[in-house]
Amino acid sequence: MSTSTQGEFHIPPGLTPELMQWLRTQMAAGVPAPSLLQSMRTAGWAEHLARRALALPEEGELPFPFAAAKAASGPAVSIEKSATGVPEPDLKTDPCSIKVGDREVHVLTSLSNPRVVVFGNLLSDAECDALIAEAKPRMQRSLTVDNQSGGEALNQDRTSNGMFFQRGENEVIRALEERIARLLNWPLENGEGLQVLHYLPGAEYKPHYDYFAPNEPGTPTILRRGGQRVGTLVMYLNEPTRGGATTFPDVGLQVVPRKGNAVFFSYDRPDPATKSLHGGAPVLEGEKWIATKWLREREFK
Repeated sequence: MSTSTQGEFHIPPGLTPELMQWLRTQMAAGVPAPSLLQSMRTAGWAEHLARRALALPEEGELPFPFAAAKAASGPAVSIEKSATGVPEPDLKTDPCSIKVGDREVHVLTSLSNPRVVVFGNLLSDAECDALIAEAKPRMQRSLTVDNQSGGEALNQDRTSNGMFFQRGENEVIRALEERIARLLNWPLENGEGLQVLHYLPGAEYKPHYDYFAPNEPGTPTILRRGGQRVGTLVMYLNEPTRGGATTFPDVGLQVVPRKGNAVFFSYDRPDPATKSLHGGAPVLEGEKWIATKWLREREFK
């Protein structure tokens, strides 16, 4: 098969002009290569063709279609780890909001110890509704990580239903994950898949830590997938009538659920001294839907 051309750029053999145009558009919008690769896999593209479209060519060159994207919109966004060694929004200039590509996220509350930041306007109403609709058919009784075995187990402290999306599973999730990576200055690939949880009246998640206890027998198995958890982002997809706050008992903080808002907290070591103890207070009236993104030290696999 001869290599076709589109303008001055050569299309790799086996790939269509339509796909390459889509890739140019996605890269111009700042979507990272790992997310694009996952999207192509989901759509049924052969692995070797997807990688041919995304792989770096000769030394120092940008691959097609990244060169076109760069020419059209400047350098693609590269998410590096924050200088603090844990996920951290850029609040050095005390901004009231942070631009994260496709959205302007409001900074509502910031606490240093523990490190807690409450964000507004992280998700649109439509995105919240879409996540709930996609998650509903897949809900099951929530499990927790079992530090004894390294697997999952039923925990009486957690009385919600939940499910996990694959990273980059659909368009809404891809856009949200890119937004989170920009907001928290943490590589997209270091995030676990998004978990959606549903709490009915009386349901709760008693105070707990999100890091993995270092001395438990199952922890080495858990850490092989990406190291320790170092940050958590809880996003509110709706508003219960009463109850359902995210609580931080060590500092007496309660974050009330507001649709589209989120609370972020980080922990630089697996130790109670981080004051990252938190819980989901019982829903007293109505129901609560949240989406949680856990962030790891390294790429999560």
